[in-house]
Amino acid sequence: MYRWIALSLLLLSGCAGTGMSGQRAQNSAKIHTELAGLYYERAQMGTALSEITLALDAKSNYAPAYNMRALVHMALHEDKEAEADFQRSLNIDKGDSGTQSNYGWFLCQRGKEKESIPHFVAALKNPLYQTPEQAYLNAGVCSQKVGNNAAAEDFYQRALTVRPGLPQALLGMAQLNFAKGDFAAAKRYFNEYAAKNDNLTADELWLAVRIERQLGDRNSTASYSMKLRNLFPDSKEARLLNAN
Repeated sequence: MYRWIALSLLLLSGCAGTGMSGQRAQNSAKIHTELAGLYYERAQMGTALSEITLALDAKSNYAPAYNMRALVHMALHEDKEAEADFQRSLNIDKGDSGTQSNYGWFLCQRGKEKESIPHFVAALKNPLYQTPEQAYLNAGVCSQKVGNNAAAEDFYQRALTVRPGLPQALLGMAQLNFAKGDFAAAKRYFNEYAAKNDNLTADELWLAVRIERQLGDRNSTASYSMKLRNLFPDSKEARLLNAN
């Protein structure tokens, strides 16, 4: 990936000093934004911001660059700047599914769960959106956070239809089925989730204990209880286990 970007930048460098226009400016903005994304993934936020500046120098109305800069600001907890850049991106291209989905997640993480859902839905209207399962998953998580379990279940099911075995959707379905008393379904979803995750959290182990208790499976209850006590002896969940 780095080699491809470096080669592309070299090919574009021939226009340095003469200005860029049209497709060349678009390509330069795209390359610098992609490079910013790589630095973002490596938590090199300063370098990522520098690349975004180069992208916007090439094309000042390149929506994905504002989306990328918003993600960097979000990671740095610079919420005012992140909000402004998400809005800039959507003002340029309201149909950008990546920005819609990322902005939705930003709102959800900042306590505006209900406001986030329309942005996930907007992202999913684009048939060319490459990761619809992520928007469905995030919409499910945010719906569940505000107690809209019916909507959350629908979103999780859609995520699993697009990408069967998506771990966080499986966990969400286990939680929702436990909440509505379908313990057999809760166990089925949880077991599929646990098979993909060797490092269960205290909260997840506590969910497993409660599912197995409801089903009367003493061996599984004892096994999960032992793991919870041994791995997280000082956790809130271990205290709840010992109290019950």
